Amino acid sequence: MKKLEYDALAGCYDAMTQDVDYPAWADYIERLFAESGRRVRTVLDLACGTGTMTCLLAQRGYELIGVDFSPEMLAVAAEKSLDVPGERPIFLCQSMEELDLYGTVDACVCLLDSVNHVTDPEYLQRALERVWLFLEPGGTFLFDIHTPEHLQGLDGEVFLDETEDAYCVWRTDYDPERRTCTYAMDIFRREGKLWRRGEEVHEEYAYTVSELEAYLKEAGFTEIRQYAQLSLQRPEAGEERIFFTARKPE
Repeated sequence: MKKLEYDALAGCYDAMTQDVDYPAWADYIERLFAESGRRVRTVLDLACGTGTMTCLLAQRGYELIGVDFSPEMLAVAAEKSLDVPGERPIFLCQSMEELDLYGTVDACVCLLDSVNHVTDPEYLQRALERVWLFLEPGGTFLFDIHTPEHLQGLDGEVFLDETEDAYCVWRTDYDPERRTCTYAMDIFRREGKLWRRGEEVHEEYAYTVSELEAYLKEAGFTEIRQYAQLSLQRPEAGEERIFFTARKPE
């Protein structure tokens, strides 16, 4: 699986994702932690990106490890973490399927459809096995996906994100044979009086709920549950995003 770079996107990612209500997501994560019935202290934020959620959970008293394969994203995350009071997060530059921690964690979160970005099912299976390995017995794995229906519906769409210092055009194309949605991005960033142009291409794979359940069971997880977005209710037909929780047996 080709490793994608985020050198153009990293510097403006936060500005382009201002519509994400991170505090609401953090509240939801804590609700699901509480549903597990097990105390959570140490948390792995897998595919942490620029570390917004990593730092937010750290501010709420958890011990955080943020892992991402993009050095550019992690540089932004590390700078952001300087404002975290108390124990700052630890950041590691690793891919999901090569996850290698110094010890175990009570919970792992993998958010904002990062699982979809693993476009090779074999790599995803390895990643799930690595998460299972570094979870404490009884630990919780929490992640979300874009559903196949959502990714298929993006075919041919064009999106525009604009801030004072950045301008990004997204063009999407869904390939039913490859089961992937491709995002082609033209990114313009202001540098003084000039604008610098960057180009990036990213892909998301359309995993089904049944496939993910099978992968999780193969990795050793049990008590696999699905939820509608930011809800404790089961997802219904037509959902755009589904959350999963799974547990490592004690």
